[in-house]
Amino acid sequence: MEQRTQADRDAMTIEIGYALVSAGFAAALVFGAVYGPVLAFSLSSPVGHALTVAGGIAAGAVFLLRIAHVLWHFARRPENDGR
Repeated sequence: MEQRTQADRDAMTIEIGYALVSAGFAAALVFGAVYGPVLAFSLSSPVGHALTVAGGIAAGAVFLLRIAHVLWHFARRPENDGR
């Protein structure tokens, strides 16, 4: 097993940072899209609560899927095959 170079470790650090930032941005957009009607139309409390929960669940799912997608594609690149 080869030792990873400093460049390899730096590339992974940058990729993890990119995955977290882009996932946070995507999750915020999804939450805003789901919760936005509550703010725009002053919806009632039960509907507002339901949309808050739905937005949180959808945002969490998008966050995790985006991180997995970015890191999966980073690991599958030919220069990251460990040789």
